[in-house]
Amino acid sequence: MKTLNLTFKGSLGKTHTLKLNYASDGLSKEQVQAAMDKIAATKLFVKDVEFLYAVPVSAKYVTTTEDVVIAKQAA
Repeated sequence: MKTLNLTFKGSLGKTHTLKLNYASDGLSKEQVQAAMDKIAATKLFVKDVEFLYAVPVSAKYVTTTEDVVIAKQAA
């Protein structure tokens, strides 16, 4: 599974990561930066008194590999 992890600094200085499971593969730096800027500008995500995604910091694709040990088939 491949995810796009967007890291932001919150308004109180804490680091927060937004993980997108269904992001397009191979987005350009400019596309990701523009999307992160839009997310930050909305100030939509708030917990207590902190805007979680206030300042874009970094973005990366993360690939996770699953090694199935046991898989039961559905009846």
